[in-house]
Amino acid sequence: MSIVDELDIQKLPTHIAIIMDGNGRWAKKQGKLRVFGHKNGVKAVREAVESAADLGIKYLTLYAFSTENWNRPKHEINALMKLFVSTINKETETLLKNNIRLSAIGNLSSLPTKAYKELKETMERTANNTRMQLNLALSYSSRWELTEAMKSIAEKVQKHELEPDSIDEGLLSRHLNTADMPDPELLIRTSGEYRISNFLLWQIAYAELYFTDKLWPDFEKEDLYRAIYAYQNRERRFGKTSEQINTG
Repeated sequence: MSIVDELDIQKLPTHIAIIMDGNGRWAKKQGKLRVFGHKNGVKAVREAVESAADLGIKYLTLYAFSTENWNRPKHEINALMKLFVSTINKETETLLKNNIRLSAIGNLSSLPTKAYKELKETMERTANNTRMQLNLALSYSSRWELTEAMKSIAEKVQKHELEPDSIDEGLLSRHLNTADMPDPELLIRTSGEYRISNFLLWQIAYAELYFTDKLWPDFEKEDLYRAIYAYQNRERRFGKTSEQINTG
């Protein structure tokens, strides 16, 4: 019996974020180059997206490429970008068929021209889809995002478009890449690492964190269900006491 039968469909997280980690180590275990792991990681992406959509998850954000990843060997970066372009090409029709909207967060202008072009075209083609929003974090880091938000707010203050006293948490949130979506309630990280790795630091302030030893290419729909089951069996207090939560 699948653990999906134990899930409360009325208490699903609206937004799930995933740090997809372990492609390189998975490839090494197979005696292959790291790019072999990235290629096999695409299958796990497809399974996570389809499973989340089937459950009724409205937002799924995948940490695909960080700003720090640009420091990897050039041959690996080139292989990753080629894989990204080919995957987008192959999956666009599937996204359209399944009514899934593709969006992206991060410093997208730093992507290679071809990768950015393919990404933009798929985002435009799927813009009216409503079943689920799939967000790819590309050339993304939370510190970069927060720095850009601060710059934007400072410019508006300098131009007298904003008063310093009007700056609050809500205003900052509206200047982030994720302004059009709710904060994640559940963050999943694969590969047995216990780090956030500069991902959605502001947005996951009250997210439940779920870590699994599974390397990303081995991550299956049952693993997603287990993470959601763990989320549903935790008490989310948001700073309150258990008594306050239980007495509503």
